Formats: sequence, structure tokens, C-alpha cells
Amino acid sequence: MDAITLLVMLGVLATVVALFTGIGSMAEGGEFDDRHSHQLMFARVGLQALTLLLVVIALVMFK
Repeated sequence: MDAITLLVMLGVLATVVALFTGIGSMAEGGEFDDRHSHQLMFARVGLQALTLLLVVIALVMFK
């Protein structure tokens, strides 16, 4: 397994964790959601962008 493949897999995993943490936070509501919902969704978008960038780099490298 190449390093870039591992980085893409870790990026996908981190994105999924941020997504489900945000969804769980919104479902529960309360103080944690009030404080952190914006941060969690911002982190998800950033992780998605990073993962997409890594996928593009991998595609260019292996072309």
C-alpha cells in the first residue's frame, strides 16, 4: 500500500468521524451542540476538501 493511499483512507475515516459526531450532536441537542456544531461541520468540510485534494494528487501520481 502506498503512502498516498493510506493518507486518503485516513482522510475518509476522519471525515466520517466528524460527520457522525456532528449528526449525533445535532440529534442530542443541548449544550455540546450549541458550542460545537459549527466547529464540527467546519471540520467536516475541511477534511472533505483535504481528502479530495489527496485523491486528485493520487490520480495525478498514478496516471
